[in-house]
Amino acid sequence: MSVTYTWDVFSTVDGCGSYEMPRGRSGWGGYWSKQGPELLGHRARQFRQPQHLVYGATTFRENAQIFADGADANILDEWNQFLVALPATVFSSTLTDTMDWPRATIDRGDAVDSVQRLKHESEVPLRSQASLSLNWSLLEAGLVDRIQITVFPVLSGVSGTSPVMVGVQDFDLELLESHVLDGRVLETTYRPHARLT
Repeated sequence: MSVTYTWDVFSTVDGCGSYEMPRGRSGWGGYWSKQGPELLGHRARQFRQPQHLVYGATTFRENAQIFADGADANILDEWNQFLVALPATVFSSTLTDTMDWPRATIDRGDAVDSVQRLKHESEVPLRSQASLSLNWSLLEAGLVDRIQITVFPVLSGVSGTSPVMVGVQDFDLELLESHVLDGRVLETTYRPHARLT
């Protein structure tokens, strides 16, 4: 039996997954400074559940560096503490080690083949955070069962980077659930259905 694969991604209203501030301007801060107790509690409940994480090399490297540096206070959020303790598979042909991530392993194989195998062999659901190009290819291969998008109420036309959906094909999305958290952050979860062109 195949387990569920969820692509979990944060986004601004205009579809950016991260930001880079122009010189001389102060940054947004983590979560675009829009986190609150409902969002953080909701994330903690999600990551308290047994699951297996899947990362592309760039997202994993960025996250591992943030945890190693310890400079970002958001790593102390309860959900991040659960996250780093979960087993993780990292798809990379360039990483040589797991950068002290406790339960991570590197997979140098084809991500589509490996995720297809993981979906059948894993006893717990799979979840991938960000890892945009990896998940674009998995979505196109029909391996993404759920897309969970957490939209923060900001427009980042000047500072926004990493457009979340720029690399995907056409899909219909079936809304499975939605939550408004702290009266401002919208989390929606969809089931994707490929559109033939």
